[in-house]
Amino acid sequence: MGRSIIRVVNPRIQPMSSKPLAALQEAVATMLAALMTLLAVLAIDAEAGPAILGVVLSLSLSRSHLDHDLRERLEAAIAMPLVALGATGIGLLLHRMPWIGAAVFTAGLFVSIWLRRFGPLAARAGSLIALPLVTLLVAPYAPATRVSPLLAHLMPVIVALIALASVTVVQMLARRVHLLPPAKTKHEPAPPSRGENALRPDATTRMAIQMAAALALSFVIGYAFFAERWSWIVLTAFIVLSGNRGRLDVAYKSVLRVVGAAGGTVVALLIALRHDTGEPATVAMILAAMFLGLWLRPLGYAWWALFVTIALALLQDFTGAAQPMLALRLEEIVIGALIGVASAWLVLPVRSSAVLRRRVADALAALSDALDPANATRTADAFVAALARVEQVAPAFRAVRTVSRKHATPAEGIDALSACRAPAVALIDARATPAASRRAVGAARRALRDNEGFETALSELHSTLIADSAA
Repeated sequence: MGRSIIRVVNPRIQPMSSKPLAALQEAVATMLAALMTLLAVLAIDAEAGPAILGVVLSLSLSRSHLDHDLRERLEAAIAMPLVALGATGIGLLLHRMPWIGAAVFTAGLFVSIWLRRFGPLAARAGSLIALPLVTLLVAPYAPATRVSPLLAHLMPVIVALIALASVTVVQMLARRVHLLPPAKTKHEPAPPSRGENALRPDATTRMAIQMAAALALSFVIGYAFFAERWSWIVLTAFIVLSGNRGRLDVAYKSVLRVVGAAGGTVVALLIALRHDTGEPATVAMILAAMFLGLWLRPLGYAWWALFVTIALALLQDFTGAAQPMLALRLEEIVIGALIGVASAWLVLPVRSSAVLRRRVADALAALSDALDPANATRTADAFVAALARVEQVAPAFRAVRTVSRKHATPAEGIDALSACRAPAVALIDARATPAASRRAVGAARRALRDNEGFETALSELHSTLIADSAA
């Protein structure tokens, strides 16, 4: 009965029509922030280098600061100048002493991930460390030449603060006019269990080690065989391991990265062959590609890879780079993706199934707490936030189900748990604590803990919640 319910009931957390609309609104706000940053930077220094840096920073900050409150933004404003100066120094090292710069860069990203194990404040500090480092790969450091020497040295800091201010102002105004939803209340997940072997590093440390190993190998291969184009190997290895949710997630993201980049390369070559555009048209196409990538990114990472490849190809054409670089870049993306997958699978691997079970356990614990009659302050917020974390790992498992065409897979359990959102929220908002639903939650938690087919238990939980919410 459980499996038939999964097939009949729509498992989506929200209607599909609302996802493109929400993504469109976020893309509009992000592009407005990027354009504001671009115009402000050009007003200070009309050079391509600082302008590109500002746009890349504003795009990254728009995603990483989408739900940050005022206090966290003030923390970023204080820390950003120091981080920007540090990143500038690393950029100089990469240019003048490449091997030392590579070592410092790798260590910086290792620390940025490892800090997550020490709580939310340390995790935010890690994000601020990582942001300008990754920006160096997309927009390599190029000193300003049309301004005074003092201003040239301060430009990275000025650009970073302009980008942060632009993103903050646009997002605050966008929320006021309901273009963006209100900032979400954060619910920190339970810390991951170390398991029985206390000597084995925790998941966060393992992911930091994986990233360091992949970056080190990427730099070695890049410097040895791709002296002028090493950054794309390093960038791709970072991208596929960033937000690592287990080895299956890394492999899935690698496939999307390569497929999207290949599609973007083909489109960019067609544009280059058929259109001899001037500067205004090229700039318009770059902005259009960025906007489409931002809009479609929530619907699939391959879309982002496709349109970013087009935008970067047009940017290179705009600055005089040769089109044959596109095919070479695709080769480097494949190499970087393979390095990322090898690191995730061979260096202290983290099983995606273990990540999924941990997040499902967190969601069930939040639901149990929200349905507990002894809890006087019951809300659905923690359960909804935990469901969102489960959905983050879902695409890779759903892709495996599509390819294998098997039932009773972890994807079936994810679908069943996602389908629990509406009836569970209805019960929690009604302050109801039905005994049958509480027993079903307990049964699902035991099945998950004892590894006894938790997919069926989750589908039975869904059917019970439906019945109780309709009663």
